[in-house]
Amino acid sequence: MTRATEIEHFDVVIVGAGLSGVGAAKHLQDRSPDRTYVILEGRAAMGGTWDLFRYPGIRSDSDMYTLGYVFKPWKEAKAIADGPSILRYVNETASENGIDRHIRYGHMVKRADWDSETAAWTVEAERDGAPVKFTCNFLFMCSGYYSYKSGYKPEFVGAADFAGRIVHPQEWPADLDHSGKKVVVIGSGATAVTLVPEMAKTAAHVTMLQRSPTYVVSRPAEDPIAEWLKKKFQPMTAYRITRWKNVLLGMLFFRMARKNPEKTKDRILGMVREKLGPDYDVATHFTPRYNPWDQRLCLVPDDDLFDAIKQDKASVVTDQIERFTANGILLKSGQTLEADIIVTATGLNLEVLGGAEFAVDGAPVTFSETLSYKGMMYSGVPNLASSFGYTNASWTLKADLTCAYVCRLLNHMTRTGLRQCTPVRGAADAAGDDWLDFSSGYVQRSVHLFPKQGAKAPWKQHQNYALDLLSLKFGKVDDGAMVFSNPIGGSRRAAVAEKVAA
Repeated sequence: MTRATEIEHFDVVIVGAGLSGVGAAKHLQDRSPDRTYVILEGRAAMGGTWDLFRYPGIRSDSDMYTLGYVFKPWKEAKAIADGPSILRYVNETASENGIDRHIRYGHMVKRADWDSETAAWTVEAERDGAPVKFTCNFLFMCSGYYSYKSGYKPEFVGAADFAGRIVHPQEWPADLDHSGKKVVVIGSGATAVTLVPEMAKTAAHVTMLQRSPTYVVSRPAEDPIAEWLKKKFQPMTAYRITRWKNVLLGMLFFRMARKNPEKTKDRILGMVREKLGPDYDVATHFTPRYNPWDQRLCLVPDDDLFDAIKQDKASVVTDQIERFTANGILLKSGQTLEADIIVTATGLNLEVLGGAEFAVDGAPVTFSETLSYKGMMYSGVPNLASSFGYTNASWTLKADLTCAYVCRLLNHMTRTGLRQCTPVRGAADAAGDDWLDFSSGYVQRSVHLFPKQGAKAPWKQHQNYALDLLSLKFGKVDDGAMVFSNPIGGSRRAAVAEKVAA
């Protein structure tokens, strides 16, 4: 551990020891083994999301053959895995590859300053309330996209009057016992859809209270084709085949949804009707006002939500809240939902690059004024990348590609003797769409803080694994938009400034 008065230097500083950060370290060790690195983790444990969230039933909403790393096969039977299993997978990856020895826990990154004279970032973190600094040549942000401090908590009239407990999934109390209790879960997203059937196993009854429905798709928790492949091939071969199978099926479904939204909608709702029966009011409770993939679909493994509803252990109410009462929630329709426990599965607070402050040569960086380069870097900001997954597929698919591309950049700079790589927008590269083209409430609340997209590559995001694979793995690193400068042993160069001026 460093003293507050010392500054350690590394070739690369990775921020965050979750799924992305551990993956970044593995790619760096394999593809750029000459680089030194450290991982700064603000919390006391690795795992990120999979260590932070402790609510009942916490699981992935993507299959582990695509959420898993490209280099480490997922060997368990369940493709839709629970949180503890995913956390073990991350920890195993770190332990097997010696990555855990590079992690500095309790180091919350607060600020990073780039200096072109030295071609280095100075990264300031807080440890035990005191500042500690590091310098690095490349800064890789793997801190996710939401605030770990707290989830989104809208104010509900009368909340102080409620006699029971109110909990948010991001801050689940270890002592909460819902056995035999009446529970109301507010929300209709992935967290609510996960919580309801799990809590219904022991609760007296669980009600999912939603203002509007979300598309819900059922899928087997185990992949029978993957299990068959495991018996026929070596683990990595079986994993790769299954991974590509699931990637292609996901891309096909997404394309179909965009091309024929009404047909896709009818198909999804038809499956829901098949699960719940002809008498269930699917039109009210499972028919969204938007098209499929305008928001992320919710996954129901092994029909668990539908089974809980059919067994009358759970129910769905579509209405709006008038106020909380001592005994539950009064709805605008006049109906009252009795509750001993209210779970506010109301979403996340999005955060840009972990909420840290950034400056380049003394000038503060406002990321909302930048263009996103290949979905991972930012116009005018040198030697900085961030890992951000897909909105329409598994997070790690894009994270793996991002990590490999960062290594390509590092290796190119080594070969050419240049220390600085900066995405530079030209005069024709105007800002266009939002970085996240999603209508979900948690996105719309914060999307103004994020960078913009341009109209064409490399400033336009594909949200397509196959296209990104071609671009990031096989495309030119020196593509004209990425400017390499600052030779080793030289003084500060003006290559970036000259292109900006031009």
